[in-house]
Amino acid sequence: MGTTETALHILGVGVGATLIMDVSGFAQARLFGQASLDYGWVGRWLGHMWHGRFRHASIMAAPPVRNERLMGWVFHYITGVVFAMVLIGAIGPAWICNPTLVPALVTGLLSVIAPFFIMQPALGFGIAGSKTGAPGVARRKSITAHLTFGLGLFMAASLLKMLFPTSSCLS
Repeated sequence: MGTTETALHILGVGVGATLIMDVSGFAQARLFGQASLDYGWVGRWLGHMWHGRFRHASIMAAPPVRNERLMGWVFHYITGVVFAMVLIGAIGPAWICNPTLVPALVTGLLSVIAPFFIMQPALGFGIAGSKTGAPGVARRKSITAHLTFGLGLFMAASLLKMLFPTSSCLS
């Protein structure tokens, strides 16, 4: 499989997995009334980085930045692509030809390290949501979302394999 073909598959798997995670989150919000992360807060955090501010007591109290919601959502999808790259880089590009569930779920579970130890503390929510009103709920929601992302990695790779079989997978 060529470099361009691999890169396009990584892009498709990352975007597809993130989309699956988001659809699941929207469905849970609709069915169970569970609010998910406002990616505008992520964009606000990114926007304040330009001014040297990387950590907030409460991102909700920080002044809004221009296009924060768009920045947050774009960053969210870029992060999904990066984790797809980590999975395929660790397992090898042959995984694209024969996606398996366990490495995808492990990647999803490991990806929860980012919100627990980077995002949530930086936004003022504490390590693993410890400063939220219900840390256990916040942790469960994060783990569920990231396991859904892992399932999405597998599902997106499987769908891409069916829709766009690569020449190297056919031999």
